[in-house]
Amino acid sequence: MVLDHVGIAVKDLDESIKFFKDALGLELIRVEEVPEEKVRVAMIKAGDVRLELLEATAEDSAIAKYIEKRGEGIHHIALRVDNADEVTRKLKNQGVRLVYGKPKVVSKGSRKVNFIHPKSAHGILLEIVEVLRNE
Repeated sequence: MVLDHVGIAVKDLDESIKFFKDALGLELIRVEEVPEEKVRVAMIKAGDVRLELLEATAEDSAIAKYIEKRGEGIHHIALRVDNADEVTRKLKNQGVRLVYGKPKVVSKGSRKVNFIHPKSAHGILLEIVEVLRNE
């Protein structure tokens, strides 16, 4: 596993992009909607790591609920894996609490993801992400 990205919950994606791109001089990689997760995201390159800015597209999305409860800020840390199904099985067998019973394919079929619940990961929401095709 390697660090894939750090997810940051934001209220206004366009304003956030301006800050990271214009004020900090970081590179915008892409902006896309991920309907499966009810978010619009921007990927920002920060050296060897990417920052994923997440804006809710629905009031019942996890990001909207997060911001309502905690405000904007770091939402999750994503770890890239070779096989999300295998990692999910292994974690389940070890009694690790996961958000989804099995990984979800998202972003127009480019990634497969699951989340390790913060109660199993010392208070941190961890995403496991398998890249199915390069973006």
